[in-house]
Amino acid sequence: MLQKVSGFIQAQNLCQPDSKILAAVSGGIDSVVLCEVLHQLKYEFAVAHCNFGLRAEDAEADQLFAKKLAKQYDVPFFTENFNTRAFAEQEKLSIQMAARTLRYEWFEQVRQQEGYDYIATAHHSNDLTETILLHLTKGTGIAGLHGIPAKNDNIIRPMLTVTKDDIYDLVTSRKLIWREDSSNETTKYQRNKIRHEVIPVLKEINPSLEETMQQTAERVSHAERIVAAYIDDLRAQSIKEAENAWYISLVPLQNATGLPVVLHELLRPFSFSYTVVLELVDALDGISGKQFDSPTHTLVKDRDQLVITPRNLSSFGSILINQGDTEAEAGNLVFKIKYAEADKYKLNTKPHVAALDADQLKFPLKLRSWQEGDWFVPLGMNGKKKVSDFLIDKKVPANLKPQTLVLVSDQSIAWIVNQRLDNRFKVTDKTERVVEISVQAKPSAS
Repeated sequence: MLQKVSGFIQAQNLCQPDSKILAAVSGGIDSVVLCEVLHQLKYEFAVAHCNFGLRAEDAEADQLFAKKLAKQYDVPFFTENFNTRAFAEQEKLSIQMAARTLRYEWFEQVRQQEGYDYIATAHHSNDLTETILLHLTKGTGIAGLHGIPAKNDNIIRPMLTVTKDDIYDLVTSRKLIWREDSSNETTKYQRNKIRHEVIPVLKEINPSLEETMQQTAERVSHAERIVAAYIDDLRAQSIKEAENAWYISLVPLQNATGLPVVLHELLRPFSFSYTVVLELVDALDGISGKQFDSPTHTLVKDRDQLVITPRNLSSFGSILINQGDTEAEAGNLVFKIKYAEADKYKLNTKPHVAALDADQLKFPLKLRSWQEGDWFVPLGMNGKKKVSDFLIDKKVPANLKPQTLVLVSDQSIAWIVNQRLDNRFKVTDKTERVVEISVQAKPSAS
């Protein structure tokens, strides 16, 4: 088994011999074998264990077992306790999905903070078979047919080539001890029902089911790369990102082969289901303004483009800018503040820059989302205009309107960020001091 895993790591280029690996360890048989494999192959690794608070005393015992396992291998140990039920209720997720979300976010946090190269999980070929069957049963695209990838960014699965029988053989030969999770036996969970009731029947037809599924997954993965190249070409032609929003031009997609599948792949990073995509395709020839939602994003059809924004990410409250501040952050935006004498200042009229007469401002300034009833005096005009009317005139898509920010001095709007300055705060030939505020999106984490 060790040779099989070692060859798989090299063939899939999962990691290097000197890589530092954070092993996800539940205390069950699979993760115990993962630790033994990493130890025997002489990798530098640590044990990371999650206590999801779902199994009372059993969860505490699992946590203690994982700690002792780390001590046995003389490796670092990291652990975290989660209130999984509360998180699942808050985010409207199943317990299984909530636990998955919590553990992978925490694993990545530990990996970065502690300087590990990869997170290793103990998935094996039986898990891959179960995953493919589960995806097929519930409906899936090409990605679902390759099951569990051997490598996904910083997550590696070095045991994906071995079977459960291989694992049992190793624990027998090495006399390893593990913790048995009783929930693995109940068919209350969908995966367990497939494991205990469906797969045994399929193995009567094909005793080499796991090997066959692995070969199928490999063939699908190659086909997926061909499709991905086509999608990547369309993505480069059609998608642009700006100011916490994504714009998909419909023009390059007019002659796309298999438009529903193409759109589903383009929208995959934004968690739109295939059912929603089919509704979207039906609406492409309709009027502008129709809105579609995913768990994480909102999409609006706006003339010849689709506008996508994150959901619930603009309600960061208000941000104060005190006199002398040189930088402020609001949501995913960074504001740079500069101060200058008017006679030495070169006026910048770009929309993302506000050049303001310092003597007309009253600090602290406030950055907030616009509100119904807000008004300002647009640059170049003398009369008031409601912000809502201004956004309509500017044809700002519906899902971008809630993200529109205003800069407020005392009770007056001085700038609709990235849109228009208020005439009362503009720089004139009488201005003595200038405050320049520019905005840009935060750099994406690498």
